[in-house]
Amino acid sequence: MKTLSLGLALAFAVGISAQAQQSLKDMSSAEQNDWTPDSGVSRSAGGQRAQILSAFFGLDNSRRIRRAGLRFCGRPSGTDGMPLVFSHELDIATIEAGDIEITLRSGKKGSVNCVSLAPAIEPGELRTLLLIGDFGSAEANPPIRVKVIGNLHAADGSVNFRGASVEVIPLVTGPALVFAENVARTDWQFRPVSTGRGMSDAFCPQEGLQNILRVVWDGGVELASGEEIGPEHAGLYRVTIETSDGSVRTVRPFAIGNLGDGDNNHELCLNTEGRPVSVAFPAGHLVDPNHDVNANTSVAVQR
Repeated sequence: MKTLSLGLALAFAVGISAQAQQSLKDMSSAEQNDWTPDSGVSRSAGGQRAQILSAFFGLDNSRRIRRAGLRFCGRPSGTDGMPLVFSHELDIATIEAGDIEITLRSGKKGSVNCVSLAPAIEPGELRTLLLIGDFGSAEANPPIRVKVIGNLHAADGSVNFRGASVEVIPLVTGPALVFAENVARTDWQFRPVSTGRGMSDAFCPQEGLQNILRVVWDGGVELASGEEIGPEHAGLYRVTIETSDGSVRTVRPFAIGNLGDGDNNHELCLNTEGRPVSVAFPAGHLVDPNHDVNANTSVAVQR
């Protein structure tokens, strides 16, 4: 995913149709005002609280980020990039660049000039928002905190993220898993899985499939070799399963879906019955856009 890195949006739009380009712009915003009305939606509903799960300082002073701003917001928007991962999918209509505030170590505020959901735009993926702008300097004055200051709603309208904040993951930190959930059977899609690495690899094989887990990284990832992760790397993931008799065991996915589209989501294809409890990935295999290597990482599966 290096050419798409941040895992998000960097060269994703190259060569696509004008209609697709417009669709990506529709999922982006350079608006500095919060036009979403305060309709009384709170940060908590049904026992769940709206949170920013991670804010990853992915690239500092990057030309690729500048190109992303041009493609998604139609103008130069800065050279720093930071993906945010949210606890809920986002309502596209409530997203404005001005909803997000970044605080630098000096106490000054960074400039969030463009935000985009692309390319994590498939069903179930609308929880990662790429920020483009000027977020200080990784060495001299790095960003330290992100806060939602506007009315930013979940896709189902249940919660408002206004007031949610999180510390920024420093530039030199390697990538990590931040979210995992079961994909509902009604959302499963099937296509033949090729031996290549294109969009035909985007779906789990149907035969033997018992469960699909969607896992989300805090930013874009690729193999340390510089190549994109492929179906042959499914066994690197470990999934802890709780069976019907209460026993727990660890299994490996037999395939990976959602490849070749440049986002920060993978779908783990399981042929084992039981309830997935957690997902782990070993250190030393993946790097982020800054070439920092992942440490051992794990995340609980959302219930």
